[in-house]
Amino acid sequence: MNDGCDLILAIATPAAQAVAGATTEIPIVGTAITDFAASGLVDDNDAPGGNLTGTSDMNPVADQMDLLQRLLPDAATVGLLYCTAESNSDIQIAMAEEELDKLGIAHERFTVSSSNEIQQVVESMIGAVDAVYTPTDNTIAAGMTTVAMIANENGLPTICGEVGMVENGGLASVSINYEELGYRAGEMAVEILTEGANPAEMAIETMTADECDLVYNQKTADAVGVDVSALADEGGQDVSA
Repeated sequence: MNDGCDLILAIATPAAQAVAGATTEIPIVGTAITDFAASGLVDDNDAPGGNLTGTSDMNPVADQMDLLQRLLPDAATVGLLYCTAESNSDIQIAMAEEELDKLGIAHERFTVSSSNEIQQVVESMIGAVDAVYTPTDNTIAAGMTTVAMIANENGLPTICGEVGMVENGGLASVSINYEELGYRAGEMAVEILTEGANPAEMAIETMTADECDLVYNQKTADAVGVDVSALADEGGQDVSA
């Protein structure tokens, strides 16, 4: 680390892990990280214990599963699409499975190890599941147009982890607001720099479902034959281009 650096802002897990391995002295504020403790960045999300704290983009998975059931009440089996190389996706998928079990909805994992496998894996879901759920998975997000192209053409609705994936063809989401998440990380940095706050004692901050954004893609809804008018009535935002 360069001399004279008073604080480091790290965006996403790999960046935070890199800087955490480089210094135990300079305060670090991380953001857009799903689970700080599970990623080995802090001792405990409520009591970090070191020089690193920040804001988590942990999805409101339970609310996303509730959204899936509301929009797709006849869905008997949900395909869980994610990349096995992303530990944060594993965490979210396990949470989704727990919630689907509570709802009495069957589920099956469909995994890729790289973006090159997305098309083949999504094609394998056609006829095997009634809906798709994909979390905030970087690999799937980058290939979301491919996912949507195949799924939407075959009437297979996709509930997504975040708004960008809905913009690129997914059906709907209860999405973290990343602008607000970054703003909160900035506020934590200010507390450290100007008020002498100790990262070790600053609990990781998360957003509640009430603070998240309800979003849907009307073009996708029309393509897959799903009525999303209730979301509009609830103040949901149509993010279709």
